[in-house]
Amino acid sequence: MFTPGSRCLRAAVTAAAGVLLTASLGACAPDDSRADSSVPAVLSPFYGQELRWEPCGTEECAELEVPMDYTDPDDGRTFVLPLIRVPATDPDRRIGSLVFNPGGPGESGVGLLQDGGVTAFSDRLRKRFDIVGFDPRGVGGSDPAVDCGPEDGAREAEGGDDLPPQPLHPVTARQRQTALAEAESVLAACEKHSGAILRHVGTADAARDMDVLRAALGDDRLSYLGWSYGTSLGTAYGELFPRRVRAMVLDGAIDPSLDWSQRARSQAKGFREAVDDYAEHCAEVAGEACPADSPAGIRELLDKLYTKTAEEPLPVDDSEWGLDAVTLHSAVTASMYTPEEQWEPLSVALADADGGDGTRLAAIASGEDGTEEETGEADAAETDSGAGDEAQDDGPPDNSDVALTAVNCADIPHPGDPEQYWKALDRAHRADGDFGSDSVVAALGCKGWPQTGAGPHKVRAEGLPPVLVVGTTGDPSTPYHEAQALARQLPGGMLLTYEGFGHTAYGRGGACVDDAVDDYLIGLRPVEPGASC
Repeated sequence: MFTPGSRCLRAAVTAAAGVLLTASLGACAPDDSRADSSVPAVLSPFYGQELRWEPCGTEECAELEVPMDYTDPDDGRTFVLPLIRVPATDPDRRIGSLVFNPGGPGESGVGLLQDGGVTAFSDRLRKRFDIVGFDPRGVGGSDPAVDCGPEDGAREAEGGDDLPPQPLHPVTARQRQTALAEAESVLAACEKHSGAILRHVGTADAARDMDVLRAALGDDRLSYLGWSYGTSLGTAYGELFPRRVRAMVLDGAIDPSLDWSQRARSQAKGFREAVDDYAEHCAEVAGEACPADSPAGIRELLDKLYTKTAEEPLPVDDSEWGLDAVTLHSAVTASMYTPEEQWEPLSVALADADGGDGTRLAAIASGEDGTEEETGEADAAETDSGAGDEAQDDGPPDNSDVALTAVNCADIPHPGDPEQYWKALDRAHRADGDFGSDSVVAALGCKGWPQTGAGPHKVRAEGLPPVLVVGTTGDPSTPYHEAQALARQLPGGMLLTYEGFGHTAYGRGGACVDDAVDDYLIGLRPVEPGASC
């Protein structure tokens, strides 16, 4: 783990900035053999720190200290980031470290490996690389981490139990004012609890942290695999440090050239089309498990349930709230991420709801699979939006939901005028129905947040080696056209197409995808134009 660390490192940073110290720094001087002449002197203590790996379960853990503000790195404020690694199983043929990010923003790389997620990486990769995960600044076990107070603080601030359930598509002036007030309440709560760090949790700073991590791991160049939001983090790293990249895989790509409304529309269209894919698959393949006998019948059932739950929630076992339209929508959306696991439970839950019971759908919306008959116990099904704010085992509280908001709002400029959201809302609803409405209402949550990102832009990364972008044709969350766009923007960008459903492909798209990614990461073997699986 990172030892007496903090004070020693801060003292070294202060010395590097030219401030006179009376205490000796000899005991904590960085290893000169790892010095990088391209690193500013004020950052060299961070780049030179030595990681102290200690056993943590079946893995090894350490901590990395990074400056909170890279524009003023000697001000004494830092983030301490938890690290985890699974050492290469064939150390004699070890290439180096493979750093990964599982998505979000807000998902924990440490948590993924602690929960057995190393199986997402092939045996070939695990032989040749140390698999290294970390919690980005503000996320999970990061110290400090984004904290916005009680999960239901926003509704408490606006009247809590006296408020009616909010519609997916707020139409009236009162509905829109309520949606706006809730968004402003969340911001106020986050500023109250985490105001000092909200300007410092953006992706560009997290990418700078990843270069400090690369150096601390002893790698001259970075090997990296990012899923979903991890593609944004990888892209940012490639733009900042193009010549420090050895190999980079971006799976489930996000197009950095889209503005806030374009991104909302892109994702809404992706989920709407994924539901169409589900309807086709259910009617053609699922047989008796399908709650309707045609794709049109599935769509009609969903429309009926959306209308019904908007008027009156369906009863849910052991709940006084019931299943409203927002919870129904959450269940449908969550079920699109991993069809091989989630489409069948969704079909069963929709059939129950058609009969008047919303229990299974409510379970899916809360992160369970909804299939347990008697106990109601099920494994958490995590998605990019996280699985709640509860503590997991002995680890830190899961702050993935609030971290997702904080990072997205920092990265992407959003308008301050509410009317721009309402205009976008109406356009999105006409184009993509409830998925369009939901995407814009979510974006409304960024109104007024501190924004530090560069804004929409084409990738600029002169000197970046060929990067492998993986796109899934039926990806709901990061639609395929964004993977195509990112591959075109990257110098020498290569696109591997997975013709299938669900979110991302490596580790779940079969041997064809895994072999191509492994060949590239291990041997830098390029993917031919037009390659698909």
